[in-house]
Amino acid sequence: MIGFVLMLAAAYLIGAIPCGLVLARLVGLGDIRTAGSGNIGATNVYRVGGRRLGVATLFLDALKGLLPVLAALYLYPDSPWKVSLVAAAAFLGHCYPVYLGFKGGKGVATGLGIYLVLSPWAVLVSLGIFSGVLWKWSYVSLASLCAAGAIPLLVVLFERSLPLFLVTLFISGMVIFRHRANIERLLSGTENRFRA
Repeated sequence: MIGFVLMLAAAYLIGAIPCGLVLARLVGLGDIRTAGSGNIGATNVYRVGGRRLGVATLFLDALKGLLPVLAALYLYPDSPWKVSLVAAAAFLGHCYPVYLGFKGGKGVATGLGIYLVLSPWAVLVSLGIFSGVLWKWSYVSLASLCAAGAIPLLVVLFERSLPLFLVTLFISGMVIFRHRANIERLLSGTENRFRA
């Protein structure tokens, strides 16, 4: 039990690493929280620091979800509940990082990393939904919300695992909750469009 608690703590602390903030400082952009939307995620880093920095942030934020879940699958191959809890811990680390006073990102990229391990087919379809919505309307937030809303159904379709479905509901709900300001801007017509 102690080992599993340590695993949860490690997953949270890995998830809490503010990759966008670190990368922005390394290239001399300063505190990314004071620029653009103020978010530490890949979209804001992309807008402020350019394509390469945004893609690097996306990759590292996804890795924060992928690595703890891979480790959990290795250590607890017969316990989907433990694997799901590790996934939730990594996700919460990104959204509420102890290093930044519990003010983090929105969780989309870290969720992507988690589901690349737990349900790659669900990721493939949700990426199609994300890409289609982004192409049609040019809103990253709307594309993220649509993909987040779809992925619990996709996980049920492809995986048929209660623990995985429940953690997916949690993660999806958190992604939508953390986009509430974006939802308000979408409804008012003031949300920023994505420019490639």
